[in-house]
Amino acid sequence: MRVFSFLILMIFCTSCDKFSFSKNKNVQVIDTIVDFTSVDTFPSFKDCDSFIDKIKKQDCFRNTIHQKIGEELQKHTFSIKDSIDTTVLVDLIINVKGEIVFDGLQSSQVNAELPELENVIRSSIDSLPTVLPAVKRGIPVTTKYQLPIRIKL
Repeated sequence: MRVFSFLILMIFCTSCDKFSFSKNKNVQVIDTIVDFTSVDTFPSFKDCDSFIDKIKKQDCFRNTIHQKIGEELQKHTFSIKDSIDTTVLVDLIINVKGEIVFDGLQSSQVNAELPELENVIRSSIDSLPTVLPAVKRGIPVTTKYQLPIRIKL
């Protein structure tokens, strides 16, 4: 009977949470972002921050960046031998500080005809104001943006 009582007491003590001897009791769960393809809030300029609708805010950002870079490109004159009618893709990175960084230029025909275009685009991107970075689950994140620019000369 004593052995049976002792076994019942041991089972009772080891099944209780207060007497748990596991070392993983105070492990914090790290909040990780799994889906990097979408963000909760897109990057935006301060002028576009007044929009509540997510799509309108994204359109305002897109229109503003196209307008500002277009204005900078129109200040420059280019001389070419043949006519050009193509679209150049400019890769931009918007980091967590809201800085817009030039990441590359994707074009085939334009690099040979207009070698100075990349420097002009780079300087026009450097003249852009800082933006509010994209937000994913309350955390500012770095995003990549591809800006199409139509070149017709």
